[in-house]
Amino acid sequence: MEFNEKLKALRSSRGLTQEELAEDLFVSRTAISKWESGRGYPSIDSLKEISTFFSVTIDELLSGEKL
Repeated sequence: MEFNEKLKALRSSRGLTQEELAEDLFVSRTAISKWESGRGYPSIDSLKEISTFFSVTIDELLSGEKL
């Protein structure tokens, strides 16, 4: 499972829209869309925020294994 699929699954599991997640992470909705479509990756700082927000490790986010 790739990062973009994990991010989308985590967001969906919380019932959040891309806009809501973007607000919680202090990024644009476009950034979330880009990450979920696999057209880009978040910065290290954003990865830290994502891992904290969803209570998963950065390793879990970036590894090819399923969460």
